[in-house]
Amino acid sequence: MKCLTILLLLGVPIFSQGQSDDWRLISNGQKIYEHGYCDQPYVVVTDDGTWVCTFTTSPGVEGDKIQYIVSTSSSDKGKTWSAPLEIEVASLGVEASWAMPLITDYDRIYVFYTFNGDTIRNLPDGAKMRADTHGWYCYRYTDDKGKTWSERYRLDMRKTACDRENDFSGEVQMFWGIGEPVSKGQDVWFSFTKLGKYFLEEGEGWVYYSDNILTEKEVSKINWQLLPDGDLGIRSPNLGSVQEEFNIQPMNIDNGLYCVYRTTLGQPAHSYSFDKGKSWSEPELISYANGLPLRNPRACPRLWKCKNGKYLLWYHNNGEKGFKNRNPAWVAGGVEKNGKIYWSQPEIFIHGPDRSYETGRFSYPDLVEEEGRYWVSTTQKTTATIHEVPANFFEMLWSQFDEPKSISSGFVGSFDKLSGRKKLKLAEPLNMNNGGFALDFWIQLDDFKAATIFEGKDGKMKNMELTVSNEGILEFSITKGGYTMKLASDENRLEKGKTHHVALLIDADAKISYMLIDGSICDGGGKEISGFSWFDDALMGTEIDQLRVKRFTGEIDKLRLYGQQMFTSQFVNNYNAEKQK
Repeated sequence: MKCLTILLLLGVPIFSQGQSDDWRLISNGQKIYEHGYCDQPYVVVTDDGTWVCTFTTSPGVEGDKIQYIVSTSSSDKGKTWSAPLEIEVASLGVEASWAMPLITDYDRIYVFYTFNGDTIRNLPDGAKMRADTHGWYCYRYTDDKGKTWSERYRLDMRKTACDRENDFSGEVQMFWGIGEPVSKGQDVWFSFTKLGKYFLEEGEGWVYYSDNILTEKEVSKINWQLLPDGDLGIRSPNLGSVQEEFNIQPMNIDNGLYCVYRTTLGQPAHSYSFDKGKSWSEPELISYANGLPLRNPRACPRLWKCKNGKYLLWYHNNGEKGFKNRNPAWVAGGVEKNGKIYWSQPEIFIHGPDRSYETGRFSYPDLVEEEGRYWVSTTQKTTATIHEVPANFFEMLWSQFDEPKSISSGFVGSFDKLSGRKKLKLAEPLNMNNGGFALDFWIQLDDFKAATIFEGKDGKMKNMELTVSNEGILEFSITKGGYTMKLASDENRLEKGKTHHVALLIDADAKISYMLIDGSICDGGGKEISGFSWFDDALMGTEIDQLRVKRFTGEIDKLRLYGQQMFTSQFVNNYNAEKQK
């Protein structure tokens, strides 16, 4: 990948790119497949390095009658893909959906999926219904990397309270899965959502467990157990009707499993098991390591565990209660301590210019880790793509839990102890040429009195401003040619008389700006859907070559300006390192 700027920071090279080769841009991914509908592109890697991807597709839209599952393969690490082969044939006319692949120790690939085996397409009252979240839990396997597939097998799914209380009184079971089977040693689990009411209501989590599928070649001898024990799945009565899209990972701790899932409360939830899934803790809403809420709409919060024993969480960093706002996708890094997972502050992961509900929503991703390299697959419901991720991108996230290191280079301006009126000349202009720019500083406000803290200028024209309101809210703005981008801090994040660290990041590739206060991202504070701001191409020519500090009731210290793309993790580490001094 072409690099415009390399910052040696945290002991890791961080790349700043132009949008044309920004790996995070959805259109820069390698295309796996495009169709009327294309969802959940999940990848397994065979012994000889072949990638096999399974997904759900249709010539129509999600939920159409013609919905089936396919597989495709790649022998060049995702650069090119074979024509998809049907696992369940479309001509059968029976809905097959939500394929989840598992590869065994002997290179057999199983795929588990929802199959409308009784062709139920109406509710008991006769009303038509979507037919892709009920039926039988089925599976097939391939021993030749997806060229041919076995006959169909069906998993036994015992009826529980959720089933007996559903629209069909348990005669039809409603369910679907979004993750992949996971393993530890010879143990394998995969999670799914049971539904107590059509459509997508009263959800709860369940897990299939096998202790011999990785090695047993005779299907009739594979052991299966539905967990948790008892009549109730993973669910909290405190988190509303919508609790769904459960996905799990084995923990480092013995017998531990960690589960995350989506809600309509503007946050995802999580739960722990310490007996291999037989019982689970009361689910709670997820927070960052510092205790502030981690926000997500009704969209899949996808969980992965990497080979180094650390975790990743794909989500959307906004508090939308419905299905919207899935662009961009963000990612947090997780570490396990004392039987709990702690989440870092997030980075922008996958983005695109299309912000519409129908086509601008990225979700149902997968992570491929091979030979120290990473790739992420995703879909926006019609096109599945895969993107190689620089390994140091994830290392940067996990570094937030290491001994912090301050940013020591890359400044175009560096100033200490600023109060009263001062004019500051920059060594180089701030502009968008190197993927964006950023600034951070420590500020103490003696009082909350509406004032301008500083202005940025291009020659004599003011085009950047930071103000504070009477309510203690910081507002940052950039103006060019009559167009203005505004970015506000959350309420109640600043205290009078206390020194706070503030970072402002302008990501020119993603066309997004956002703010950190005391090492924590502003997310709207529960008052707004999100804390980040989009901006348009109209701002791309912005340049700032001087700053003017205005008169306000307080002081700025350690003001640093950076003339290239910067990252959340850098400023989290900057805050933590300076705080320790």
